[in-house]
Amino acid sequence: MIRTLRMAEMTLRELLRRRGVLGLLLLVPLVFYLGRHDQAGQAVRFASLGVGFAVSTAALFSAVTGRQLAPRLALSGFRPRHLFLGRTLALTVAGLLVSALYAVVVTTDQQVAHPQAVAAELALTTLVAVPLGLLLGLAVPRDLEGTLLLICVIGAQMVVDPAKSAAKALPFWSTREIITYAVDGAAEGSLTSGTAHALVVAALLAVASGTVMSVRLRRRAHMRFV
Repeated sequence: MIRTLRMAEMTLRELLRRRGVLGLLLLVPLVFYLGRHDQAGQAVRFASLGVGFAVSTAALFSAVTGRQLAPRLALSGFRPRHLFLGRTLALTVAGLLVSALYAVVVTTDQQVAHPQAVAAELALTTLVAVPLGLLLGLAVPRDLEGTLLLICVIGAQMVVDPAKSAAKALPFWSTREIITYAVDGAAEGSLTSGTAHALVVAALLAVASGTVMSVRLRRRAHMRFV
């Protein structure tokens, strides 16, 4: 637990030093939101996708940077789970703060049927975005490739009809379902299905990213974990 918290602290310090990442976290969702400000449902959805893109990108940059430091931390006694959980914890806390900020902005500025559902939807988007960004950061050689992949994911999320079955394969499909309930007052089935989708996707992405990190470190034969 102590090493996990130490890793989380190091990750937060890294984020605070990177002002560009902080600006991304705060401003990108606002740009997305203002682009559809005159339509409540679309405005909330785009704000959510903006949060997802910003948090995923921050996680991606953090993962790419952390790959250089991970071998030395491993030799210092940090196990793969300490590195993964600590980084995930820090990024999730930062992402939830951003999602809380935009929940206040959206519910104050727009007429929505269920303000609490808006806050829950933004929080769930963060829970999906963190492991998505970490997975991309661990899977690609440089952050440029990861960013391009992430742009493709968000772009597909925007253009694919959410009503199609194929849309459920996209990580942020839950945004449309929960927002339909939150803004339009649709049946609670939309809230339930959206929440379930987000939690399942977040869990799958977390397992995948944690596994990739563990495998990458354990392949280095000269390391010993204590």
